[in-house]
Amino acid sequence: MIFPLLFLATTLAAPDPPSVAKSAAVPAKDGWAEAFTLSQVEVPAGIDDQVGGLAFLDDGRLAVAFHRGEVFIRQADGSWKQFAEGLHEPLGLLPDGKGSLIVMQRPELTRLEDTNGDGKADRYRTLWDGFGMTGNYHEFAFGPARGPDGALYVALNLASSGAGVFKEIRGTWSEIGKASRQQLMSGQTKTAGRMYSRVPYRGCIMRIADGGRGAAELYATGFRSPDGIGFDAQGRLLVNDNQGDWRGSSPLQVVTKGSFNGHPASLVWTPGWDKGDPLALPVDELEKLRQPPGGVFIQGELSNSPTQPAVFPKSWGALAGQVVFGEMNAARLVRFVGEDIGGVHQGAMIPFLDTKALRNGNHRLAFAPDGALHVGKTHLSWAGNNGIVRIASPASLPPLIQSVHLARTGFEVRFTEAMDPDSLAPAMRSFRYLYHVKYGSPKVDQLILESVGSLSADGKVLTLPMKEIRQGFVHEISLAGAKSAKGRELLGPIAYYQVVKAK
Repeated sequence: MIFPLLFLATTLAAPDPPSVAKSAAVPAKDGWAEAFTLSQVEVPAGIDDQVGGLAFLDDGRLAVAFHRGEVFIRQADGSWKQFAEGLHEPLGLLPDGKGSLIVMQRPELTRLEDTNGDGKADRYRTLWDGFGMTGNYHEFAFGPARGPDGALYVALNLASSGAGVFKEIRGTWSEIGKASRQQLMSGQTKTAGRMYSRVPYRGCIMRIADGGRGAAELYATGFRSPDGIGFDAQGRLLVNDNQGDWRGSSPLQVVTKGSFNGHPASLVWTPGWDKGDPLALPVDELEKLRQPPGGVFIQGELSNSPTQPAVFPKSWGALAGQVVFGEMNAARLVRFVGEDIGGVHQGAMIPFLDTKALRNGNHRLAFAPDGALHVGKTHLSWAGNNGIVRIASPASLPPLIQSVHLARTGFEVRFTEAMDPDSLAPAMRSFRYLYHVKYGSPKVDQLILESVGSLSADGKVLTLPMKEIRQGFVHEISLAGAKSAKGRELLGPIAYYQVVKAK
């Protein structure tokens, strides 16, 4: 069936996005809560149940690192047994075989070992601590993620001008920067840049060979606050970042070795760097160096603070192999459906589990052996929540946007269920965010798009031909009010495709 989509093509300006994500209006009948079974996982008594790390062991038990430094393992009978304690702000957890866990603490990457088999770590082994620390509150450390090469990858935050540095630091101090060390020690941070990197390797992705036992190397630069690091089903390293200076909206970077991913501060750690203060470089020069994001978390509409990625297992049917991300500020998750176009991995961001039943603070994600998705929550004194939510693997999927494909002449939207053509009234626009030193960006160069769409005979593929694909722009496809052929609401009826390269 063919139906017209008539819009006036015009450029628009948009106001600055709000600082807190707006949850989509929840209908009286919550389709998400009906389609998926959400339940609370009981946590150990008497602890601060903010979750910094979440992972399933080979035997199916759930291991959790809590914000105040405890690690617990949930036993087969549902009880909890403490495995470790005294850790410093753990923000990542990874099983490492033979009863061991690897934890990313603020000061080091640590292997927790149970050498006598009593179910409790009795050896805390430093794997890597070769990065700098100034005592700045914003110097978080995230990871690790295990790559297909067996190496571990970690992400290090920049320091914030919201506070200075301590007198005693760890690592070599970089003199490159407008603020002196004395100024930063005394709290005079206004000239430092909103976020700065004065000790190694703040704002970088680091690779530690041989499962954390080998040498460490600088893998990529250009990050601000990368609280999401992981690998997709094909072994690509995905790292998201949070909106802020040099971040018009939160990006999803498909990270390659030696790449610069946008925030200039960490460029000082590039071998042979000789261009002075990277925060003072012209934007057009930085733009030439920058690897653009493969996806964008739309600020104020989709995600304000994206977190850890996880890959859907086979039990999730048509979503298997796709990536799902946590989101701190809103009661939703976000799916990323990527594809390779012209040697670039890019794709669509789609809201998922957009229901108040989920709650916000969605920080750490892990799939159980039975396919159930577990979401650990935190707030770290900002927006967020506490506890762990379990989402059972569904027997069948509700009507969803399964994928969005960029063709030479437009977009193809595939659904998990046949759609009612009379309910489809797509609205489309494209826009971009400014790349600049300012905090965030409004949507700019907006263009409402014209198309004449057609639905395939089986009702599962909507083709949207377009006169022009705008390279470097987000293309929004909204299908509000769409229903399946069975009369069921299309859940998550919007997709944001980042066109890095057009065909």
